[in-house]
Amino acid sequence: MDVAVEDPFLGYDCGPFFCELGTEREGDKGAAAAIRRRIAALGLGTLRARARAAETDLFNLGITFTVYSEANAIDRILPFDCIPRLITAGEWAHLDRGVRQRVAALNAFLEDIYHARHILKDGVVPAELVLGNANYRPEMEEFPVRFGTYVHIAGIDIVRDEAGEFRVLEDNARTPSGVSYVVENRHLMLRAFPDLMAGMRLAPVDDYGQRLRAALSEIAPDAALDPQVVLLSPGIYNSAYFEHVFLAREMGVPLVEGRDLSVEDDRVFMQTIAGPRPVHTIYRRIGDDFLDPTVFRPDSLLGVPGLIGAWRRGHVALANAVGTGVADDKAIYAYMPRIIRYYLGEEAILPNVETHICREAMGLAYTLDHLADLVVKPVGESGGYGITIGPRASVAELERARAALTADPANWISQPMVGLSVGPTLCEEGIRARHLDLRPFAVTGRETWVLPGGLTRVALKQGSLIVNSSQGGGSKDTWVLADGAPNGAPNGASA
Repeated sequence: MDVAVEDPFLGYDCGPFFCELGTEREGDKGAAAAIRRRIAALGLGTLRARARAAETDLFNLGITFTVYSEANAIDRILPFDCIPRLITAGEWAHLDRGVRQRVAALNAFLEDIYHARHILKDGVVPAELVLGNANYRPEMEEFPVRFGTYVHIAGIDIVRDEAGEFRVLEDNARTPSGVSYVVENRHLMLRAFPDLMAGMRLAPVDDYGQRLRAALSEIAPDAALDPQVVLLSPGIYNSAYFEHVFLAREMGVPLVEGRDLSVEDDRVFMQTIAGPRPVHTIYRRIGDDFLDPTVFRPDSLLGVPGLIGAWRRGHVALANAVGTGVADDKAIYAYMPRIIRYYLGEEAILPNVETHICREAMGLAYTLDHLADLVVKPVGESGGYGITIGPRASVAELERARAALTADPANWISQPMVGLSVGPTLCEEGIRARHLDLRPFAVTGRETWVLPGGLTRVALKQGSLIVNSSQGGGSKDTWVLADGAPNGAPNGASA
């Protein structure tokens, strides 16, 4: 006699939010309904057992990150939720165009501010906001980069509001992390949930390493006929060290630390057992300040003395370029629609979340008057730190935010609280709605390519809007339906 399987979706309620696996939208070809049926057929017990096995798999494979504030938690997996996030082919085409537009504008902006500064002279962006920015690097002035590409690897954080519209929340133009989880999450789903994926024709994610290496080879100096690319890591104690290992392996290039490189006659060499070997492109996962102790921080033990000199003389390429941090500042973010219009003559395909700049008198006044209704963010922080969510803050928290705003207005922006979309997520209580965001990754050499899907981060705490891994968030596999392919098509390892 068959035992009835309890529907795991009993009690699921997405509330007023857009549900990424429940809201009907054009182009899903019945995929969302099919996924829900398959999960229901598995039952909650089977789903939990496989999810536990999948997380054990992650730990055994060393797919971990570090939270620096937790001294006893050196190795932690990014919690994985086994219920995927679905994006239709039409939705992805829109996102792809929007991300490529955004990257083009970021690169045009950086090219301009380090050269002619037309946008500053025309008053579109306040000059002091750029030239006084801690991430502005005078060393980059009048220094050309190949193809005008400063941001070779970008991660654009995108949310979806209650109406289902995609909006950009943040630009990451320095050393964005998380792409390793995009690829590994897909591999994990193929191993642990092949029946859930059966017949789902999805855009592939396996070629990211090849695409990245090709772009990094493109930007190498002209004289390099067979460019040697390396990935420069701060070392094993960096929070994203697993990703550094992963990307070096996926690209098929050496993973090096500063001590493995040296500069002679303004050329960079890697030490090998066969002797010094020339290096032509460095994908650096080290911040500007630590790259070269002869130019930036003299106490840095992570960088390479003479590296910036070799770069300025055209003997090596760096990705991302030095000085890109000024473009992903949260205050500059507020001007991105104007920046896109200025350089590209287009309206933003992906709109910003409405943003109030507290360094401006009007923005500060509005923020102070509506503090209980706004999300207040420091412009220089990342990882969800320093944020005050007004509608959920206590009186004491609001007063602390008010004092901080008054003391240093230039350090803050504010935004309305966006009702982030939700997705069904496996929790202790069963399958429940949890808020999501999306970080697509763009790779740019001569042209820009965007990895289909990106990293879907999920806030595992009920009601939480903070999805960052350092704040307890997890991730999901992001399924982009292949354009024009029937859902009954065979599914392969590159799905």
